[in-house]
Amino acid sequence: MDFSPSAEQQQIREMVAEFVDEEVKPRAAEIDETDEVPWDLIEQMGELGLMGMPFPEEYDGAGLDYHSYALALEEIARGSGGLGTVVAAHTSLAGNVVYHYGDDDQVEAYLPAMNRGEDIGAFALSEPGAGSDVPAMQTTAEKEGGEYVVNGGKLWISNGSVADTVTLFAKTGDEEISTFVVRPEEDDGFIVEGTEDKLGDKGCPTAELRFDDMRLPESRLLGEEGDGFRHALETLNGGRITIAARSIGIARAALEDSLEYAQDREQFDQPISEFQAIQHKLADMDTKVESARMLMHKAADKKIRGEDYIKDAAQAKLYASEISREVANEAIQIHGGYGYTKDFDVERYYRDAKLNEIYEGTSEILRNTIARRMMQ
Repeated sequence: MDFSPSAEQQQIREMVAEFVDEEVKPRAAEIDETDEVPWDLIEQMGELGLMGMPFPEEYDGAGLDYHSYALALEEIARGSGGLGTVVAAHTSLAGNVVYHYGDDDQVEAYLPAMNRGEDIGAFALSEPGAGSDVPAMQTTAEKEGGEYVVNGGKLWISNGSVADTVTLFAKTGDEEISTFVVRPEEDDGFIVEGTEDKLGDKGCPTAELRFDDMRLPESRLLGEEGDGFRHALETLNGGRITIAARSIGIARAALEDSLEYAQDREQFDQPISEFQAIQHKLADMDTKVESARMLMHKAADKKIRGEDYIKDAAQAKLYASEISREVANEAIQIHGGYGYTKDFDVERYYRDAKLNEIYEGTSEILRNTIARRMMQ
């Protein structure tokens, strides 16, 4: 099993890394402080093909394989965790729902503008009483003539307040969940209640949404009634690979900053990198990052081959998310008191890393998934 990047994959990674180093990292602290969406960066990413990476060129996508997509997202998250979430929620969740479950007309209508970065996507699944327990959702879509009337609300929706295309999950029967496309600017009754003031992941708005007799034409239904639960689970399985990528990007940033700091910082007349305690920390951090990357690419490889990758994606996301927090924590320890201040980026990495253990499957739910797949 060889996960060495091809010449094309290496070229893509280098291109994205250069963009991140020149455009994103110098802005990352500002994005974190203002918590505003960096629209100019998103526009540039659209021009570079980074807003539709895994989708075919016929829909204005970049046509990249999942290894390349994960490598690129890792680099984006290395620059800004919030920007990594903007791209992941837009692409892995909203974009994948439209591409995989829409008919030809629906894909043509919505996906190209998303791939160009002109429209931003959001994935509206979670509710106050239905996070991990998806079937507990209360949002309904009742059929009236040639329309669906939607009532209810969603919570924790990344990109939700700025999205142009929202993939919405709602109950069309007592035990039946269906998938719809919502266009907030066109659909009366779509209401943004507000956005969350979060610990980290700044620059990616996390919104509370409400639907008040919102009417959707039948043409907005993706697939058949009752397909929504399957759509959601399948999409989240693939999305977990890219949350692993986000986790690895943040961990890499923390490791790289720590290595540089340890070689520059002197105590007792020598760089602290000369102390074995610091060397062991750096060695463990690097080993964790490399291990997480192997799990991520193993899952991506199985997805590309069309094999069952559910357990692999869960393991990649579980491990990468937990080591991102652990590596960021050690980065603060290496920086000492400086690491606890906003003068250094490592405190931001720690705040951004924690989210990886919560969204798109908590660590507890992922362990359940892994155990069930082992027992089959």
